[in-house]
Amino acid sequence: MKITLWGINYAPESIGIAPFNRELCEFLAGRGHDVTAVTSFAYYPHWRKQFADRGRWHRRESANGVRLHRCWCYVPAVVTTPGRIVHELSFGLVSMGRILALPRADVYVVVSPPLGLGFLAWIATTLKRSRFVFHVQDLQPDAAVELGMLRRGLLVRLLYGLERLAYAKATKVSGISEGMIAAFDRKGVPAAKRVLLPNWLRMGLEVTPDPADRAGARRRFGVPEGNLLAIYAGNLGRKQNLEIVIEAAGLLASRATEEPNRVTVIIAGDGAARPDLERRLQAQAGADVHLLPLLSEADYAALLGAADVALITQCKGTGQFFFPSKLLSVLAAGLPVVAVADDDSELARALRTGGFGLTVAPADAAGLASVLKLLAKSRAQLDAWSARTIWVDQFSRQNILPRFEEMLLTASRGLERVPTKMAMPA
Repeated sequence: MKITLWGINYAPESIGIAPFNRELCEFLAGRGHDVTAVTSFAYYPHWRKQFADRGRWHRRESANGVRLHRCWCYVPAVVTTPGRIVHELSFGLVSMGRILALPRADVYVVVSPPLGLGFLAWIATTLKRSRFVFHVQDLQPDAAVELGMLRRGLLVRLLYGLERLAYAKATKVSGISEGMIAAFDRKGVPAAKRVLLPNWLRMGLEVTPDPADRAGARRRFGVPEGNLLAIYAGNLGRKQNLEIVIEAAGLLASRATEEPNRVTVIIAGDGAARPDLERRLQAQAGADVHLLPLLSEADYAALLGAADVALITQCKGTGQFFFPSKLLSVLAAGLPVVAVADDDSELARALRTGGFGLTVAPADAAGLASVLKLLAKSRAQLDAWSARTIWVDQFSRQNILPRFEEMLLTASRGLERVPTKMAMPA
C-alpha cells in the first residue's frame, strides 16, 4: 500500500505531534508499505527554524524507510493568532503543491492541526482519485474559542465550516480520546467513520528510569535532599496553564515562615508562553521553581527518575478538546500525577479511572499548593498512586499501531469493517 502522511510536524521535533507522526510512518514502512511524509522544516516548540533551513523552499530526505518532503512555511517570531493563521495557511498551500506533484498514494493520512489541511486534502485527493483519513490530535476551533484566542464571528464560523467539510469528505475520522469521539458524534460524523486511535507510549520512553541513579539526578537538578520534586516537561503554551504552578510555588514560599518549604518544582521546555512564565517567576520571590530549557531524551529520562510526582496542567474549558500525551511517559516511569484540569476533562477522567493521582481545579492555586505540601509529608500516598501507573500499559505501541494500519487498509479499499472503539477503561 502506498501511504502519504501530510502533517506540519515531524522529527527532529521531539515533543508534541511530531514524534507520533514519525513513529507511525516508520512503523508502516517496517510493515512493508511504501511511505512518504510531506511536512515542514522543524520549528516547534521554539517557533524558530534551524539556521540552515531558513529560506529553503523544499528539501527531500530519507530516514528509516520513509521518504520525506519538507516544505517552506512562515514561522512567526511572536506567536499571535493572526501569525498562527498565516503560518498554517502558508504550509497548507506550499505543501499542497508538493502533494500534487508527487505520485498518487492509495491513502493519505492528514494530521490536524492544521485544520485547513482537511479542505486541501479533499481537493488533492479528488484530483488524485484517492481518499484520505483525517487524524485529529486537537479540536482546534473549539480550543481556540475556549482559550479566548478567537471571538465568535465570521472567522470562527469559517473554521467550523472547514471542520465539517473535512469530516464529511474524509473516508475515516480518527481521534485520540473518547472525548474527541463523542465530539465527532455531536458534530455529525457518522459512527461508521469514527475511529478511536489514542497516542501510544513512544519508543525510548517505555523503560522505567533506574532508581539507582535517582540521588545523582536530584543533585544534578539542584533538588534539596528530602524535598518533594514535582515536574512538568514539554510545551510551554497558553493551553498548558503553567502560571498556576508558579503561583502555587509562590504560596508555598510565602508560608515558609510557618514551616520549611519541602517542595521543589521543575518546569522544563519551550514554547510561546515561556517569556511570560519567566516574568511571573521573577515576581514570585523565593518560589522554589527551576525553569529549564527543553531537555534531550536522556536528560528527560533522568528528570523522570529524580521526580516524585508529575504535574500536568490545562486551562479551564479546554480539557475536552485535547488529551496530553505526556501523561503516558510519566506513567511509564511510574510517576503519580497531580493534574490541573476541569472535572469533566479527558485528563480528569483518566485519573479517576486509573487511580494514579488526583485533580485540582484550573483556578485553584491554593489547592495545588496544599496538595503538594501534603504529598511532601505523605510518601505513602505517592507509593499507592505509583502502584496504579500500570494503567498506561493499554497504550503500548503493540496495541495501537496495528489498529492504525488496519484503519488505513480499510480506508484504501473503501470498506467499513474497522471497529469504531478500542478496549478502553470505562
